[in-house]
Amino acid sequence: MGLSGLDIFKKLPKTNCGECKFPTCLAFAMKLAAGQANLDDCPYVTDEVRAELSEASAPPIRGVTVGVGDEAFKVGEELVLFRHEKTFFNPTVFAVLVADDMADDQVEKLVKEANECEHERVGVILKMGAVAVKAAKGDSASFKSLVEKVKGLTPKPLILMSEDVEVLKAGVEAAGDSRPLLYAATEANVDAIGELAKEKELPLAVKSADLEKLAELSEKLTGMGVKDLVLDPAPRKVKETFVDLVAMRRAALKDKFKPFGYPTITFPCEETDDELYETVIAAVYVCKYGGIVVLSHAQQWRMYPLLVLALNIYTDPQRPMAVDSKFYEIGSPDENSPVLVTSNFSLTYFIVSGEIEGSKVPSWLGVVDTDGQSVLTAWAAGKFVPEVIAKFINTSGIAEKVKHRKLIIPGYVAQISGELEEELPDWEIVIGTREAADIPAFLRQFSTS
Repeated sequence: MGLSGLDIFKKLPKTNCGECKFPTCLAFAMKLAAGQANLDDCPYVTDEVRAELSEASAPPIRGVTVGVGDEAFKVGEELVLFRHEKTFFNPTVFAVLVADDMADDQVEKLVKEANECEHERVGVILKMGAVAVKAAKGDSASFKSLVEKVKGLTPKPLILMSEDVEVLKAGVEAAGDSRPLLYAATEANVDAIGELAKEKELPLAVKSADLEKLAELSEKLTGMGVKDLVLDPAPRKVKETFVDLVAMRRAALKDKFKPFGYPTITFPCEETDDELYETVIAAVYVCKYGGIVVLSHAQQWRMYPLLVLALNIYTDPQRPMAVDSKFYEIGSPDENSPVLVTSNFSLTYFIVSGEIEGSKVPSWLGVVDTDGQSVLTAWAAGKFVPEVIAKFINTSGIAEKVKHRKLIIPGYVAQISGELEEELPDWEIVIGTREAADIPAFLRQFSTS
């Protein structure tokens, strides 16, 4: 951020209209300086000031979008070195590598793995993000044919890999309007590939094993008018790559060194032939600070832990993942079905709902708004307590949906049952299981009669 909150305030209209959802222009300016507001929320900023402030308030690491439509992804736009300082924003994107020296069935197998690599965890869909297409033969016709084939097999964004500009042009033609990432500009080809990226308005990866030269290439391409860059430090050794990634992130954030103010791409698949070690390397780059991680395959045993790792790291530590507070119907419940309550922490909800589904007992699951905290944490914080639960039950409409009056609460908060019965005198409070794994057996034995 080049300007302070007061600097920004001086350029705002000072109407204090409140249309930005903040009470004053000063409050808005302070939030804008902290990266907690959007300049577009102010309807009265002139175009000139908007352009100036947009540049000043831009993240120190530029956001770069690859692909189009629902499958497009963005990397970059990071503000901090460590997740606990604020949060990380755009999760690591995983790509699988195919090349034109592979057999057709191998290419199809790898792309199919990428397409089928999709998991739901705590309500979030985790999936493979891209396919990297490499011109291993260095032949334009072969590369174009492969790009056409891959584009027909998957809607995922493509990374077109060749250092020969003529080969890359053939790939760009085959990719059409899918907005692929071009890889890569080097000292030898920077002018030609830079012009191609500028002409086609495509993001471009920059590659050099020397950080000084990488910075020079970045500056040169920026000067040419290529704005969307992705940086590859390219030592192809895990220790050196790790050190370079940290140094680049620190330089961009702490020293405001603009040549490194771009997301990164890494290639664990080119650092080892050992599948397990490749997976470990990928995990290292998820942590520090790989924007795109290219792998040799997308088999489930590897991808699920990597995707969950990225989800965990890129989840905002200040805002727990939560589901909506309401009653959920699990298994088509009716007026005789059990009624349970729990907190709205996503992990709690999905574990409990999964066990209820596994029991084959149709049930009503009430989710109380606990600000995304788990049952015990919410109880200790005064958010999963009798008066809150009672208010939720009384306003939820569940009493009109069932003819019994038995409410099952988590066993971990059995101590609130007496007070909850006072708050809900028409209901019988039933103490449920402490562990979610015991819910199926409990529900099979439970009776609402």
